[in-house]
Amino acid sequence: MVVSTRILALSLFSSLVLATPLSVSNHYSRDLIVHETRDALPSGFSLTGPAPADTTLKLRIALAQKTPDAVVDALLSVSDPTSDKYGQHLSKNEAAQLAAPNPESVSAVNAWLSEHGLNATSITPAGDWLELHVNVSKANTLLGANFSVFHHGSTGQAAIRTLAYSIPASLKGHIDLVHPTTTFPEPVDSNLQLGKRAIHKPILPRTLSSNCANGTTPACLQELYNIPTTPASVPSNKLAVTGRFGNNAHYAFLQEFLKQYRPDMDPSTNFTVTLLDDGNNDQDQPSVSEGELDIQYTVGLATNVSVDYVMVGIKWQDGALEGYLDEVNYLLSLDNPPQVLTTSYGMPEDSLPFNLTDKLCKAYAQLGARGVSILYAAGDSGVGCEQNSTSFVPTFPSNCPYAPTYQADAVTGYLTQLSSSTQANSTLGRFNATGRGFPDVSAKADSFLVWENGTASLFGTSAASPTFASVIALLNDRLAQKGQSPLGFLNPWLYSKAAGALNDITEGKSNIECNGDNVGFEAVKGWDPVTGLGTPDFNKLLGVLGL
Repeated sequence: MVVSTRILALSLFSSLVLATPLSVSNHYSRDLIVHETRDALPSGFSLTGPAPADTTLKLRIALAQKTPDAVVDALLSVSDPTSDKYGQHLSKNEAAQLAAPNPESVSAVNAWLSEHGLNATSITPAGDWLELHVNVSKANTLLGANFSVFHHGSTGQAAIRTLAYSIPASLKGHIDLVHPTTTFPEPVDSNLQLGKRAIHKPILPRTLSSNCANGTTPACLQELYNIPTTPASVPSNKLAVTGRFGNNAHYAFLQEFLKQYRPDMDPSTNFTVTLLDDGNNDQDQPSVSEGELDIQYTVGLATNVSVDYVMVGIKWQDGALEGYLDEVNYLLSLDNPPQVLTTSYGMPEDSLPFNLTDKLCKAYAQLGARGVSILYAAGDSGVGCEQNSTSFVPTFPSNCPYAPTYQADAVTGYLTQLSSSTQANSTLGRFNATGRGFPDVSAKADSFLVWENGTASLFGTSAASPTFASVIALLNDRLAQKGQSPLGFLNPWLYSKAAGALNDITEGKSNIECNGDNVGFEAVKGWDPVTGLGTPDFNKLLGVLGL
């Protein structure tokens, strides 16, 4: 969808307690200046009262990178097929150096904390994030803040936040942000996996083949997209799958799935698990579908590719980062991260401030510069629509831009067609035509048969993401067999050399019901906001790679 990369809609709230800078005498706390503030509470939150003074807060300080655009520039350089550096992915240390803050920033911030008797720990390879444990009383003094308790009505959960905070004037330009402060947690019920489970009609008409007649299975997808059954053979080639919100993946269910739908594979083929933020993959917990879907259709399609399930726990108090930053920083900490990451979760873009989304996108850029392909489900509702709003609302992080000059021609071509179409009146004006266009690619996402104490039929873009990720993982295996680099950040390649190797979807419409208006985009020849550039064809993509 072509949308603004920053839409912020906040309703006014009449009874707010704004932070008042507190007077302290030391050097770094004189001349405090407001760094971030908000004028209204997010919908559903109400103020309870001051936070207990002795409550410990875990704060993270994002330091300004010495060259803010260096990581993205390096990403595009190694990902553009026309660049003489194409495929020359960075090492862990090289990427970290590009994202590192100035030594002066590190010294100044640590000196400020030391004057308050505090110490921070670096939590990223680049050293651009510091973590600090401090009680509410000292945090209020340090940041000229007023940390208070806020309750979320529908969930009953409480969060400690401030509506404004300050930093010393001398640290302006050294600190990007302190989190969590003015950014509130996103309720879990609006931050679930993007693959909804409601049965609905497919967006696009399809011709039933023999392998797809009774639902979507690995055999169906192999037929549609020429995905080979030949096992991958390079052990270092890996695929990571994000797990969240208790969506456990059961070993026994995978084994049964393989028996049913991949009888040519060893049914004992399994996956590894990495636990972050107190996450767990408890095999005694009941199935919640998403974990089963993501694992069964990566293990079951990317034959013999090593699959790691990165299970991230829920930490409400930590807020809108919601484990995304913790996951990417874990992957950045590895000397050899998996070459593909697929994620079927997201949140409304406008639930986060720009400076926080920018930090996360640049962390993904580091990972991409190191040769990792990152795929995100774009969401079943397309851009979606908020109540009482006439603007589309995209999901994050699927819309990280990375200066998308690579898609300029494709998006311009679509907008030209849209402006003359019959639906233009209902659609134009709901998005920023200069923003990021997405999705980039697509895949079948209906009637996926999953085993969870019996067969379930699931739907959603969270089925498309692991499918496309499996194709990329198998292409990486063929590249590795020839001693070549993995594909890494895909978009510059997809929008140029690989565009003709995708199945262009030219018919169909994605309808969005937006406050009574039936709006949406249509599939057309070339890129469109319904199906992107199209669906994969493994053999054609292999040909583009010269393999």
